[in-house]
Order: sequence, then structure tokens, then C-alpha cells
Amino acid sequence: MLPVSVPPAVEPSIAKPAPLPQFGVSPPAVPAQPLDGNAAGNYGARPIQTSPRPALPLPQGMEEYMVHRVMQRVDGVLDQRLREAIALVIQEQTRSVLPRLREEIESVVRHAVYEAVADELVSGASPQPGR
Repeated sequence: MLPVSVPPAVEPSIAKPAPLPQFGVSPPAVPAQPLDGNAAGNYGARPIQTSPRPALPLPQGMEEYMVHRVMQRVDGVLDQRLREAIALVIQEQTRSVLPRLREEIESVVRHAVYEAVADELVSGASPQPGR
């Protein structure tokens, strides 16, 4: 049998994480604005800065076209969703009304049969020609 060599115990080393690379981009310097008495509750908030590039004007009629297209899409989605919602409500209402409706139909049919049988018994007592 060959001798088995056991490597010496190696203590794990705790490595510090490598610093994140800096790409030469630093956040823009924003001058601090002092709080004054009029800005109480504002806590030094700065006004929202708009983009330095002005918005390009839309071509003639483009805004109206876009509004029209958006309204068409909204109309289509509303039509579909409303139909689904109404169908669901009608289905739920039908389920809740169905037992009562069956009772009423059963009662009407039962009374109609009773009346027809009673009329037939009365008319059967006096034979009619042709029957």
C-alpha cells in the first residue's frame, strides 16, 4: 500500500472586496441652498430641473392624430372590458335568480295542469260528441 499524504491544513483567508472601478464620472456638483424662513417644511428640497434640450414641436396635425389613435384604443379596450364585466354580472345575477325562477315556473305549470285536469274532469262528466 502506498503512503497517503495529507496536505497541511490551510486557513481560509478573509479577503477584502475589491474597490469598485471608478470610470471618471462624478455626480454633478449641486450648490447647497440654504433654508430660509419661507421654505419651512421644504427641508432644503431643490426645484426639479428640466432637460436642457427643448422639446421638438410635433409636425402639423400629429398631436390630433395621436389623440385620435389613443381614443380609438381606449374605446376598443373599454368596449371589450365592459362587455366582459356586464356578462359576468348578468351571469352572477342569473345564478342567484335561477332557483326562485324555477320555483315560480314549477308553480305556474302545476296550477295550469291542475286547472286543465279539473276542466277535463268536469267536461268528461258530460260526454262531448266527437271524442
